Amino acid sequence: MSERPEHSPEPGADSLSELFGSLPDPRPQVPRVSTAPPAPGSRRAAREQASRTSDGYQAVPSRDVVGAPAPDATAAPRSSEAGFVPTRGTAPEPAAVAGPPVDAGAPGQPLIAFAGSGADRRPPAEPAVPVAQGPEEPREPATIDDLFRQDPEHPDETRPRRRRTGCLIAFLVVLVLLGGLAAGGVWGWNSYGDKISEARGWGPSKDYEDGQATGNALITISAGDTGADVSAKLYDAGVTKTKSVFYDMLVSERIAKTFYPGVYQLKLKMSAAAALAALNDPANKKENSVLLTEGNTVSQILKKLSEGLNRPLEEFTAAVADPKAYGVNAPSLEGWLFPALYEFAPEETATDIIAKLVDRTRQSLASAGVPAGDEERVLTIASIIEREAGTADFYKVSRVIANRLTQNMKLQMDSTAQYGYGEMHDGSVSTSEQAQNDDNPWNTYVHAGLPATPIANPGDAAIDAAMHPVDGPWLYFVTVNLNTGETKFSTTYEEHLGYVKQWQEWCSANPDSGC
Repeated sequence: MSERPEHSPEPGADSLSELFGSLPDPRPQVPRVSTAPPAPGSRRAAREQASRTSDGYQAVPSRDVVGAPAPDATAAPRSSEAGFVPTRGTAPEPAAVAGPPVDAGAPGQPLIAFAGSGADRRPPAEPAVPVAQGPEEPREPATIDDLFRQDPEHPDETRPRRRRTGCLIAFLVVLVLLGGLAAGGVWGWNSYGDKISEARGWGPSKDYEDGQATGNALITISAGDTGADVSAKLYDAGVTKTKSVFYDMLVSERIAKTFYPGVYQLKLKMSAAAALAALNDPANKKENSVLLTEGNTVSQILKKLSEGLNRPLEEFTAAVADPKAYGVNAPSLEGWLFPALYEFAPEETATDIIAKLVDRTRQSLASAGVPAGDEERVLTIASIIEREAGTADFYKVSRVIANRLTQNMKLQMDSTAQYGYGEMHDGSVSTSEQAQNDDNPWNTYVHAGLPATPIANPGDAAIDAAMHPVDGPWLYFVTVNLNTGETKFSTTYEEHLGYVKQWQEWCSANPDSGC
């Protein structure tokens, strides 16, 4: 038995060493290229000279495929093709070449690269050596946040300009669209918000709530009044909150109501349902009573007396035929039939009733301090004031009339032209061209001074204003808002024209408000 060596390997070690030693190196192999310059006139020098291109690029040495056509040494290779790297300018990192290592030959021998044109010099066919490229990094969708965040691994680097610019443009487009929608919404709401709210039932309630009623109000229902007429009268008297709420209730609840002529006493700020209940209560109807309102003419007052007292109109027409019967030295009783709530005894005649109205006018004249013999003039001025303005502006309108009379200016009051032409109560405050130019004794556009008689029957406030105008230089006035009664006063015609334009603009925006 032979002796074992002192450090002999374990059984099988030699065979395993030989096995693993013959395996290829598992690490990636990088082709080794000889850096030694080729010998002048050698085949390698010729091949390298042929591989150079006119644009400064040089082919990476690789093995040709046996039988493939030799590359044209004069053709300029494309820089994007695998296996080419630039040799001028700023070059990228050397491309890693996958595949088996290129045989560099024995030490001291030149590198054999088969790039020639002869097939007899080509080795057995081998696959072409591609340039190794790493896996392409998946690109995530661009978002608006990309404009403002940085790569955490490269905080000093910004994202590609094209991607950033595209996101910015998209962001700006979204902003413009949203801004346009917002502007359109604002315009639409400003133009149609009230109508939309009304149609949808939004906004404040059109009706008063129960429990809000207070004070007293009187309305007169005339023969032939419809639900819409009564609804408007309730609103004008301050009973209901809106002009149509009472009528809308009748329609929506299908209430068939017969309205009987007469004067009814209700309360202010009543709900539509409460107002209907009050009109149905006989205790609220005043028997043999008539409510006469300020600004009505003699013909209108006589009609109300006939309807309210259920007497023939002819009786009252005959009663006013002779003003002297009541001690009035005037062509008619226009201006002398005082507006108020009256209650008459059943036995009183039409003449008794007219006398009561004239006596009430004398009381108002006396309270205002009107001297004897000046009653007709004061009543004429007061009737114009009553027709031209709201109570808050009575004293300023009186001053305009006084100033124009003092300066011998025509009054040019529309109410006088309308009265003389007979279109005073057609539902419009504007005067037609025919009425303004008609030659009648009431038309202050044609004639200087006061009209021939009063044009309406004024109340206490208008009579007092006619006697006591407030101090001021005004010569013109115009109501610029018929709903609120806002009136503008001016001293020059140019200023007045500016206010007239304001009134015209308001009328254009409110075509159904009596312009």
